Amino acid sequence: MTSIPRVPLALGLAGVIPFVWGALTYLNGDLQAWGASALAPRFVGPYVQLFYGSVILSFMSGVLWGFATRAEGPRAALGYVLSVIPALWAFFMTGGGPVSAGLNLMFGFGGLLLLDAAFAHWGLTPSWWMQLRVLLTVIALACLAVGVFQ
Repeated sequence: MTSIPRVPLALGLAGVIPFVWGALTYLNGDLQAWGASALAPRFVGPYVQLFYGSVILSFMSGVLWGFATRAEGPRAALGYVLSVIPALWAFFMTGGGPVSAGLNLMFGFGGLLLLDAAFAHWGLTPSWWMQLRVLLTVIALACLAVGVFQ
């Protein structure tokens, strides 16, 4: 295995800050009150997690699309088709209240990890990709679980 380069690791970890922040403000009423006052109510608790989670699933669709460009023929076509699933999932599955939306985001991130594994298996990702994706997915899922199972 190749270690994760510093810049993608740092950016990836920075990218989970809204999930961590959302979980912390969900668990701590004083922090939530401060965040709602200092930032805005949509930037605390499940609100920030659900909106940001939808954005990240859509972003990851773009990443997978980029990986699909490295394939040819039927595998490229399959890669393009699979790459749009996370964005469509976020669009269609994140309504209906914070618990169901959070649970659907958790399923979305789990499914995304399976897609990451498929693209990695096909040799379309950097060698360190799965190390990074597993780490970030575990953090995101743990944080989303706070809102879903609290």
